[in-house]
Amino acid sequence: MRSHFLPYCLPQIGEEEIAEVVDSLRSGWVTTGPKVKKFEAAFAEYVGVAEAVAVNSCTAALHLSLAAGGIGPGDEVIVPTITFCATANVVVHLGARPVLADVDENGLIDTARLERLVTPRTKAVIPVHYAGQSCNLEAIASFARSHNLFVVEDCAHAVGALHHGRPIGAAGNAAAFSFYATKNMTTGEGGMVTTDDRDFAARVRRLALHGMSRDAWKRYSETGTWYYEVLEAGYKCNMTDIQASLGLHQLRRLDEFVFRRRALAAHYDESFADLAEIERPRQLPGRHHVYHLYPVRIREKALGMDRAAFIDELTRRKIGASVHFIPLHRHPFYQTAYGYKPEQFEGGEKYYRGLLSLPLYPRMTGEDAADVVEAVREIVLEARGRNRAAQPAAVGEEALAQ
Repeated sequence: MRSHFLPYCLPQIGEEEIAEVVDSLRSGWVTTGPKVKKFEAAFAEYVGVAEAVAVNSCTAALHLSLAAGGIGPGDEVIVPTITFCATANVVVHLGARPVLADVDENGLIDTARLERLVTPRTKAVIPVHYAGQSCNLEAIASFARSHNLFVVEDCAHAVGALHHGRPIGAAGNAAAFSFYATKNMTTGEGGMVTTDDRDFAARVRRLALHGMSRDAWKRYSETGTWYYEVLEAGYKCNMTDIQASLGLHQLRRLDEFVFRRRALAAHYDESFADLAEIERPRQLPGRHHVYHLYPVRIREKALGMDRAAFIDELTRRKIGASVHFIPLHRHPFYQTAYGYKPEQFEGGEKYYRGLLSLPLYPRMTGEDAADVVEAVREIVLEARGRNRAAQPAAVGEEALAQ
């Protein structure tokens, strides 16, 4: 038994990040400024795109991308049911309808079932690179071309991931990344829009700061000018230099973080290989999985224990866990507003059954990982023992009943 609780996730913040934040505080430039511009340029280069626009969250990145893409009232946007609510909420905020798509056995949007969701109102699709593994981007691209759809990749889980050797975030019209505290790299809160369309990026920048023609750096720096115009009714979504100070160094360490995540995932894979009661995540061919999540599915019937009890047992052993995600079609808002029912989503229901995420992050030590393995194995093996002990009694009761 551990002496202290292992949280489900903790960020890895180094001295370089701390020093960069302090430098920003001392400089007096704490809102959007030179470090945001530097971070955007470095991120665009990492992903291999023409433009990157830093914003205050991935939710904002998704919202701004759809808004800049012309999505509005009366439109329909296809969203997988296994995702965080932000992916669909932004569609609602724009006055459009989120059309929920089912998922495959890996929790990824089921491209084979997309055609049936298309109507004359369908204008966009948001594929989610769930858990850190890319979707079938070739199928998404073909589907989008055939129906002239706008594609926004939800890359909240997938910074650093590759699809057939190419970095995630350059396949659609736009892509949205998250730098939330639990993500593979963090700015505390923050996000990024990437695109190869410079005009589109310019509109995202404008929408991110009230629809103004100039940001603070262009107005208040030595080379700036005071004059600006409001060109459209925008939002307030800009990233600060304090956040970018973290991002600059987190990005430099991203490949190191991903390497550690993949090593931990491989350790879990090997350690749970003989546990038939635990279904491990699969890495698909041509995908470089970055394991933002390590989602397992417990076979509740075989284990004789449901997910809630399993998580309680982990907690008792001082191991944190979470669930990613409760499908959108199960939430009261989406059921009431759009009439979604569990029976409409066979894949989503199957994937959600027994789903839970184990701790996996670079800050974990080898001892932490060993404790997770020990806890999971202990719970499973104890359940096996209880099931075997109960089996003869059940047989005897059955015989008496006859």
